[in-house]
Amino acid sequence: MSDIDFDKEGTVFDIQRYSIHDGPGLRTIVFLKGCPLRCRWCSNPESQSPEPELFFRASSCIKCGQCVPVCPTQALAPTNPGFVDRDKCVKCGTCAGVCPTQALTISGKKMTVAQVMQELRKDAIHYRRSGGGVTLSGGEPLFQHQFAKHLLMACHEQGWNTAMETTGYTTREIVRDVIPHVDHVLLDMKAIDPQVHVAQTGVENRIILENALCISSLTHTVVRIPVVPGVNDTVEAAEAVACFAKLMPGVDTVHLLPYHSFGENKYALLGRSYPMGNTPNMKPEEVAPLVEKIESHGLKCVIGG
Repeated sequence: MSDIDFDKEGTVFDIQRYSIHDGPGLRTIVFLKGCPLRCRWCSNPESQSPEPELFFRASSCIKCGQCVPVCPTQALAPTNPGFVDRDKCVKCGTCAGVCPTQALTISGKKMTVAQVMQELRKDAIHYRRSGGGVTLSGGEPLFQHQFAKHLLMACHEQGWNTAMETTGYTTREIVRDVIPHVDHVLLDMKAIDPQVHVAQTGVENRIILENALCISSLTHTVVRIPVVPGVNDTVEAAEAVACFAKLMPGVDTVHLLPYHSFGENKYALLGRSYPMGNTPNMKPEEVAPLVEKIESHGLKCVIGG
């Protein structure tokens, strides 16, 4: 008898199909809400809170006024800066339900494991043909560890390959409970220097480094470095990660992800300012010296992935 709880609920903010990254073959990525880190370059700011978030797209608003009277907390008014009073908004989604142009939308909804699996089965033929499968991302999937665990178990029951993008910021108990159900871990490592890590993400990295050693001992692991100007774009920073990666059991590959500002528009939709300002996107050739340094440690290094 299966011990999978198909009624287990989680909060999902997106399901993306036909990804050729984030694991082998064609993949479907399930994005889970909630993350303990606050990376300044985060491209999914709607993933940070575990609760639903209200997007307001001013360019789509036709000023029909239908949303104003239905708001239970009177958070919407043309006189509000940005239209939405974020301090009053309870993210109930009532306004989004009456908006004719989808200028107001809710990011994040409760789904059971069974409901997510119903969506994933639509892509099952692609998993079989390509050797692909399902990747959990976020946010931080381990923030919703029970939901993630039962979803991963349900995927394995179907014979699907599983992968997870994670920061590794969680307890050792959660790592040992969830990671055995993951075939491939894509482990983000922002910085080895603890002061840099705290300044740029809001959390210390000791638990991340400890969990990295544990995770890589449990399943296939690839180290990922989001390369961010002024944060970790130096040869010295890359070498520090490479030296640590050499300590991780079985790790032979590092992915470099050059900084991009593709998520900047989401901050405006959430009524927030973009923490990275006008930092320019990095070009692949700018990280070439980092590739050379990492490969000098006997590791395979890939830009992107």
